[in-house]
Amino acid sequence: MSGPIHIEVVYALRDRQKVVSVQLAAGATLRDAVERSGLPAEFPEIDLAVNKFGIWNKLAKLDAALRDKDRVEIYRPLLADPKEVRRQRAAEGKVMKKGGGDAEAA
Repeated sequence: MSGPIHIEVVYALRDRQKVVSVQLAAGATLRDAVERSGLPAEFPEIDLAVNKFGIWNKLAKLDAALRDKDRVEIYRPLLADPKEVRRQRAAEGKVMKKGGGDAEAA
């Protein structure tokens, strides 16, 4: 049987980041780390059924096995769909450029 593993659990807000170190038994899952961190109790907006999670910036499921020194990240829901924001910016850019165009060299 292996010894304990050390995990960092991170939750970033708009103005600050909370990092909690936890020690778990070998074979622990992402869910175990998030629950042990106490972050869901401190931040009620964290919902294990809704939020997405990752290990070292890669999406992972709650039943993913952890390794020593992993960094578990709790992601906040997006406020806006990035694709929709790009579409809106592109549409605004077309409106602003209308009639302007590039000047041709004489």
